[in-house]
Amino acid sequence: MSDWTLTKTRLFEGVWEGVLAGPEPGAAPPEIEVTHQQEPLAGVEVIARPDSADWVLRVPVPADRIADGVQTFVIRDRDSGTVLDSFALVAGDALAYDLRAEIALLREELDLLKRAFRRHCLETM
Repeated sequence: MSDWTLTKTRLFEGVWEGVLAGPEPGAAPPEIEVTHQQEPLAGVEVIARPDSADWVLRVPVPADRIADGVQTFVIRDRDSGTVLDSFALVAGDALAYDLRAEIALLREELDLLKRAFRRHCLETM
């Protein structure tokens, strides 16, 4: 089990960023591995923050890993194998279908509630 904590700060210009806090000040950062479909990503950086004992983790998202559907990236401590965090990118037609299905379900539920409310109003008069 890892004593490190990872907090996402932003995803900007194709780079996921987070703050990596250690178990004690001055600790060396762990070896970080980021995988997509169980393949490691290149270009992952762990950079010391000059104003604190924390580290900045930068994960560039390769353009060839962006595709329709849900793409999940897992961030783990390589030594212990502990998953520190993960993030997902959702895009394309698969997302549009899911949203349409959810909206249709919400409309059906709203119609059901409207009918029940009208029936309640008629019964209480």
